[in-house]
Amino acid sequence: MIYMATLWQFFGFPDPEGNTNKIPQPPQESVIEAESVESEVASLEEITDAPHSGSSAIPRGWTGPLTPDGEPFHDMDAYTPSSIGAKIRTALRYVRPDSMHRLPIQGMHRRIQQGDTLIVDLRPLIHMDAHKDACRRQLRHLGEESGVSVFALDLENQLLLIPGVDVVVDVSKHELGLIPVLL
Repeated sequence: MIYMATLWQFFGFPDPEGNTNKIPQPPQESVIEAESVESEVASLEEITDAPHSGSSAIPRGWTGPLTPDGEPFHDMDAYTPSSIGAKIRTALRYVRPDSMHRLPIQGMHRRIQQGDTLIVDLRPLIHMDAHKDACRRQLRHLGEESGVSVFALDLENQLLLIPGVDVVVDVSKHELGLIPVLL
């Protein structure tokens, strides 16, 4: 059985509607069989658990932490953009209407000009179809002013993507990315 990941999982966000793609639990019989197989594997590991030389030797001068197996552990947090001097220019922004059901159009325009990609969520406007249409018109006008297109991410046109000024969306291959260095 194939399970599709949601857009929220793709971007690493929690799913606001809950996890609708839960994997069904296997029948109890297969769980018992899996436990017996795991115990057999564990006993085989105990038998053949001889110290190995390790396929990856510790680099000369290594001062970092080691894994329980004795291999070097590379902490990826040490390689943040601030530590290597790079500055992050663009961001992915999630925007939804405020408590008065308004979109911050001026702030969104500024962010688009800076190159940020916006995901606009109109789903909180559940019973306000006319207001949703007005927000879509505002977003279409914002896209025309900024020189970018507005893309629907769902069938109901309630989750919209507005790429930043330096972001290219390949509509033939449906790929999203930055402007290539060489044109």
